[in-house]
Amino acid sequence: MDFKTDPSAVTINLLLIVHPEEAVSKQKGQKERPTDSDRSTGLEDDGNGNSRSQPPQGRDLNGCQVSKEPFKQTQALTSYSNEGTQMTVEIHPKDTTPQLFKKLSFGKGPRRLPRLRGQDNKGFQRTEAPRPPGKKDLHAYPWDKSSLKSMPVDLQQFEKLDAYALKVNVKNSVEELVKALLKQTRTDLEKVRAIWMWICHHIEYDVVGYHNKSQLSSKPIDVLQMGKSICEGYAGLFEHMCSIAGIQCMKLSGHSKGNGYKMGQTFTGDSDHTWNAVYLDGRWHLLDSTWGSGAVDDSFTKFTFRYNEFYFLTHPALFINNHFPDNSNWQLLKPALTLKDFENNMLHNSNFYTLGLLTAHPETAVIQTVNGKASVSVDCRSATLFTFKLKGTDEHGLMTLKKHGMKLDLYPQKTGSHKLQIFAKPSKASDVYNCVLEYVVECKSVDKAMRFPKDLHQPVGPSWFTERQGFLRPSHSDPIIHTNDGRCSVTFTLGKDISVLASLHCDSSSLTEDMGRRHIMQIHRGNQIELKIHLPHAGNFVLKIYARKKSDPGNYDYIFNYLITCLNTEVKWPAFPQSYSKWVEDYEILEPLSGLLPANRNVQFKLKMHGIAKVLVQAENAYPLTQSRGYWEGTCNTSGCREVFVMVHENANHSFYSHVLKYEVESQ
Repeated sequence: MDFKTDPSAVTINLLLIVHPEEAVSKQKGQKERPTDSDRSTGLEDDGNGNSRSQPPQGRDLNGCQVSKEPFKQTQALTSYSNEGTQMTVEIHPKDTTPQLFKKLSFGKGPRRLPRLRGQDNKGFQRTEAPRPPGKKDLHAYPWDKSSLKSMPVDLQQFEKLDAYALKVNVKNSVEELVKALLKQTRTDLEKVRAIWMWICHHIEYDVVGYHNKSQLSSKPIDVLQMGKSICEGYAGLFEHMCSIAGIQCMKLSGHSKGNGYKMGQTFTGDSDHTWNAVYLDGRWHLLDSTWGSGAVDDSFTKFTFRYNEFYFLTHPALFINNHFPDNSNWQLLKPALTLKDFENNMLHNSNFYTLGLLTAHPETAVIQTVNGKASVSVDCRSATLFTFKLKGTDEHGLMTLKKHGMKLDLYPQKTGSHKLQIFAKPSKASDVYNCVLEYVVECKSVDKAMRFPKDLHQPVGPSWFTERQGFLRPSHSDPIIHTNDGRCSVTFTLGKDISVLASLHCDSSSLTEDMGRRHIMQIHRGNQIELKIHLPHAGNFVLKIYARKKSDPGNYDYIFNYLITCLNTEVKWPAFPQSYSKWVEDYEILEPLSGLLPANRNVQFKLKMHGIAKVLVQAENAYPLTQSRGYWEGTCNTSGCREVFVMVHENANHSFYSHVLKYEVESQ
């Protein structure tokens, strides 16, 4: 029988034997472990989990030494090269009578060979010889921001299967384990899922074996019975279980950005990690059960089970972030990345994508500052909270939240290399921040003007988060407020039932907590609030804003802050007058705004207050104010006194006054 080929084909004469079904089944049942004959023919793994035959001893046609001993039994050798040519040859004793002779012609391109189908002697479906990845397996690079998976997967439909797989407890036989797992499966996808879930929750990473590989076995039965292994064992067990289940599976090797990876490092020498590819719905898909099972600590001495769904059928354009296969075809990408691309590209770990983050800029792991500044931005699907650490602190940057991401401007205050970590969590406050990005910031010059107060809290400025807390339509949407004369004001529309507290902070010890509050005046007009700020001197200040529900008598909760800057060294504003508990929220001071009054002067007062019977200004003498068109007005002389009080008579029938404001008088 002839197979038609192209002109570049190489014709090979092969003797193929078709066995009776029973004989084939017996051979298949014997292939779990290599026999002495397997070893004598020199079976060797090519690094991608494929067997590669080595020449037997004695002399071949090229004069090389080959074995003269006849083979003791029939053997099936599968050769699979990186170029994709695949052939299966069965070798028999010389006296075997052939039942069928075929003349085959193989082209140089990838070709899927016919293979007998049927059941082996244990009732499992035999898998076809794995084919190399082709055009229909490829996904576009970069990621199209669609799905985290390489095929449609409804995790809710897996809930019962996952729960069942976790409870299966078989350790004596890989075949028996697969048989038990497959009882609740119908499709190939469900078979792969059951195997995946079992391995990820029952095999732990062998940190001791990692450091002493001479005592380590990666044979599937040993991994199963020990319950631990390294990546080679995880991938080998997964491949073996899939083969028993009738699923085509490959074991792949390559470089990884895993534990111990240093940003910007280059990869040389042998591979350092192993994972798998499975064939489902006519296409290859990638997964990593080692990383799906959990993580080891930084010292590589302790493993913790921490299931990670991300590494199950991961989209290849995301898998390439930290997995670079030895054979670039197994990237399953078009175009494929070079090793240099892999080394230079930003590392996005699984947290980055499971939190709904989409892209980060810049896309390189090392960032160079320009005039002392470097910037990073992240885009995401939904509202997400962020924070960061630059060399262990968040003092040298300004992070602002956007509705669909964040922006971070960095101003390192020392030259050299700085490790930058960016953390994120969902908008639910109960969740923990997870590291999603790491960079190296190379700083050649320092911008001393951008040295921020220690009290500045990240993120800075208003955002979707502050809107949720009831601070709507801010007058200043930027995180920094610049003022030349040392005065500024910020306004918001407040949600219902909100009480506000604000304070001013700087690194100068002269500004106490109490005085920090007195440099801010609150003015309420309906549901509008204005925060009027007078700075005590030039410099950088933090305006912190707290809130609580009026119906809740508890403490105020921190909401957000602004950075206020003033370069004018002549600025020296006194604090606003001190207010007491009887000063109602919607009262307003029109004059005098300064809490420090000049000595021996007549000072004009104008206050907006309602529901008051009488108002009195008490200095050396008492000066009543008169009401006109909703305002209380009058004059007070500051001679002979150090303090001036504003007092109110709330009810005409009461005989006592309540203090509402206190002013100080300059020294004479």
